[in-house]
Amino acid sequence: MKPDDLDPVWKALSDPTRRAILDLLRQGARTTTEIVDAFPHLTRFGVMKHIDVLREAGLIETREEGRQRVNSLNVVPIRQIYERWVGRFEELWSSHLLRIKDLAESRSAGDPPTPEKRKKI
Repeated sequence: MKPDDLDPVWKALSDPTRRAILDLLRQGARTTTEIVDAFPHLTRFGVMKHIDVLREAGLIETREEGRQRVNSLNVVPIRQIYERWVGRFEELWSSHLLRIKDLAESRSAGDPPTPEKRKKI
Protein backbone atom coordinates (compact mmCIF):
# COMPACT_ATOMS: atom_id res chain seq x y z
CA MET A 1 0.00 0.00 0.00
CA LYS A 2 1.41 3.38 -1.01
CA PRO A 3 1.39 6.18 1.61
CA ASP A 4 -1.38 8.02 -0.26
CA ASP A 5 -3.48 4.86 -0.08
CA LEU A 6 -3.72 5.45 3.66
CA ASP A 7 -5.91 8.54 3.17
CA PRO A 8 -9.17 6.54 3.56
CA VAL A 9 -7.79 5.05 6.78
CA TRP A 10 -7.02 8.49 8.20
CA LYS A 11 -10.51 9.66 7.21
CA ALA A 12 -12.09 6.64 8.87
CA LEU A 13 -10.08 7.14 12.05
CA SER A 14 -10.96 10.83 12.24
CA ASP A 15 -14.46 10.16 13.54
CA PRO A 16 -15.01 9.28 17.23
CA THR A 17 -17.94 6.97 16.48
CA ARG A 18 -15.88 4.97 14.01
CA ARG A 19 -13.05 4.72 16.54
CA ALA A 20 -15.59 3.48 19.10
CA ILE A 21 -16.75 0.81 16.62
CA LEU A 22 -13.14 -0.29 16.16
CA ASP A 23 -12.71 -0.42 19.95
CA LEU A 24 -15.79 -2.64 20.15
CA LEU A 25 -14.38 -4.94 17.46
CA ARG A 26 -11.05 -5.17 19.31
CA GLN A 27 -12.95 -7.28 21.84
CA GLY A 28 -14.00 -9.69 19.10
CA ALA A 29 -16.11 -10.08 15.98
CA ARG A 30 -19.65 -8.68 16.13
CA THR A 31 -22.70 -8.93 13.94
CA THR A 32 -23.94 -5.73 12.40
CA THR A 33 -26.96 -5.87 14.72
CA GLU A 34 -24.69 -6.10 17.77
CA ILE A 35 -22.77 -3.05 16.59
CA VAL A 36 -25.99 -1.12 15.99
CA ASP A 37 -27.25 -2.08 19.46
CA ALA A 38 -24.03 -0.74 21.02
CA PHE A 39 -24.87 2.75 19.72
CA PRO A 40 -28.50 3.38 20.80
CA HIS A 41 -28.14 7.13 20.23
CA LEU A 42 -27.63 6.52 16.48
CA THR A 43 -29.99 5.17 13.87
CA ARG A 44 -29.29 1.83 12.23
CA PHE A 45 -28.70 3.71 8.98
CA GLY A 46 -26.15 5.99 10.68
CA VAL A 47 -24.20 3.07 12.14
CA MET A 48 -24.28 1.29 8.78
CA LYS A 49 -22.75 4.36 7.11
CA HIS A 50 -19.92 4.33 9.66
CA ILE A 51 -19.36 0.61 9.07
CA ASP A 52 -19.24 1.23 5.31
CA VAL A 53 -16.53 3.88 5.74
CA LEU A 54 -14.52 1.51 7.93
CA ARG A 55 -14.98 -1.32 5.43
CA GLU A 56 -13.91 0.87 2.48
CA ALA A 57 -10.78 1.85 4.43
CA GLY A 58 -10.01 -1.82 4.98
CA LEU A 59 -10.33 -1.54 8.77
CA ILE A 60 -13.28 -3.95 8.96
CA GLU A 61 -13.71 -7.26 7.20
CA THR A 62 -17.23 -8.60 6.84
CA ARG A 63 -18.35 -12.14 6.16
CA GLU A 64 -21.85 -13.49 5.76
CA GLU A 65 -23.13 -16.25 8.00
CA GLY A 66 -26.59 -17.11 6.84
CA ARG A 67 -28.64 -13.94 7.10
CA GLN A 68 -26.16 -12.20 9.37
CA ARG A 69 -23.07 -10.18 8.58
CA VAL A 70 -20.18 -10.70 10.96
CA ASN A 71 -17.69 -7.85 11.20
CA SER A 72 -14.14 -8.21 12.47
CA LEU A 73 -11.24 -5.84 12.91
CA ASN A 74 -8.45 -5.78 10.33
CA VAL A 75 -5.39 -4.27 12.01
CA VAL A 76 -3.17 -4.22 8.91
CA PRO A 77 -3.98 -0.60 7.90
CA ILE A 78 -3.36 0.59 11.46
CA ARG A 79 -0.01 -1.22 11.45
CA GLN A 80 0.85 0.47 8.15
CA ILE A 81 0.12 3.87 9.71
CA TYR A 82 2.29 2.94 12.67
CA GLU A 83 5.18 1.89 10.43
CA ARG A 84 4.85 4.99 8.25
CA TRP A 85 4.30 7.65 10.92
CA VAL A 86 5.36 6.33 14.31
CA GLY A 87 8.13 3.84 13.63
CA ARG A 88 10.26 6.27 11.66
CA PHE A 89 10.22 8.85 14.45
CA GLU A 90 10.57 6.45 17.36
CA GLU A 91 14.38 6.61 17.44
CA LEU A 92 14.34 10.42 17.27
CA TRP A 93 11.86 10.64 20.14
CA SER A 94 13.82 8.11 22.19
CA SER A 95 17.05 10.08 21.91
CA HIS A 96 15.30 13.33 22.90
CA LEU A 97 13.65 11.65 25.88
CA LEU A 98 16.97 10.21 27.03
CA ARG A 99 18.56 13.66 26.88
CA ILE A 100 15.69 15.14 28.90
CA LYS A 101 16.03 12.31 31.43
CA ASP A 102 19.80 12.92 31.75
CA LEU A 103 19.25 16.65 32.20
CA ALA A 104 16.53 16.13 34.81
CA GLU A 105 18.67 13.65 36.74
CA SER A 106 21.67 15.98 36.71
CA ARG A 107 19.52 18.85 37.99
CA SER A 108 18.03 16.74 40.76
CA ALA A 109 21.58 15.79 41.78
CA GLY A 110 22.36 19.50 42.10
CA ASP A 111 24.52 19.77 38.99
CA PRO A 112 24.02 23.09 37.21
CA PRO A 113 23.05 22.71 33.55
CA THR A 114 25.96 23.33 31.22
CA PRO A 115 25.61 25.21 27.93
CA GLU A 116 26.36 21.96 26.09
CA LYS A 117 23.43 20.23 27.78
CA ARG A 118 21.13 23.16 26.97
CA LYS A 119 22.08 23.05 23.28
CA LYS A 120 21.34 19.32 22.99
CA ILE A 121 17.70 19.77 23.91
